[in-house]
Parts: sequence; structure tokens; C-alpha cells
Amino acid sequence: MSEPAAFVGKAPSLDDLAAMAEAAFLTLPAGFRKLTGDVVFRVDDFPADEVLDELGIEDPFGLTGLYQGVHIGHRDSFGPAPQPSMIFLYRRPILDEWAERGEVTLEELVTHVLVHEIGHHMGLSDADIDAIEASVG
Repeated sequence: MSEPAAFVGKAPSLDDLAAMAEAAFLTLPAGFRKLTGDVVFRVDDFPADEVLDELGIEDPFGLTGLYQGVHIGHRDSFGPAPQPSMIFLYRRPILDEWAERGEVTLEELVTHVLVHEIGHHMGLSDADIDAIEASVG
């Protein structure tokens, strides 16, 4: 795996990772992107302590991404408007996993985390997402 020239000697910034996520999203099939709807994408260094506590995760490096919101299958068009759905990508855990795995590019890992969280937005479980990924790759 070679490191992109722009990142030699320095870690990609929050903005760099956000640009990678945006580029990854734009490479997804148009129908898939359309189904995603109005999700807010955000890149942070780490998940908030409250998020880690809620999920029972002690190590902040243990979470690379998170979907927060009401997934598509549970939305009520006649009820109150839900809070906007959000997909978080966590830069430091993603970089840590990338360094540990070594066999994937950072762009591939960002795409993987992004698609995984979009899967949760669509109501899929981790097992569903893993099965889809296994059948494709």
C-alpha cells in the first residue's frame, strides 16, 4: 500500500477525510445515493464521550463511524419531523485502523465505513451489511 503523496509525513486532516468521504459518496451508484436522502455527513476526530458511554465502548479507537437517526424504514410521515439523520466518520480511529490493516488504502477504508453507516441509515444490521459485503467482495 502506498501513501498518497499529499500525506507523506503528515496525517490527513479532518478536511482531508471529509473530502475523501465526499469523493467516495460520489462514486456510489446514483440510485444508492438517491436512497440515502438528506443525511448530514460529519467528520470528527473521535466520538463524544457520551456516545461511547451509550454504546458501552471504552476505547475511543473502537468506533470508526456511527449512524444517528431514525432509519428509513421507521420514519412516520404523519408524525413530528425527526431530527436530521447524521453519519459520523471518526478520523483518528479510521487512521489507526488503516495503519494496522496495511492492505487497504485510506480511500478504501473511508468508503467501507461510509457505506456501512449508510447501510444502518437504510435499516440494515451489522450482520446484514457484512453479508452484503461478503457477497460482493
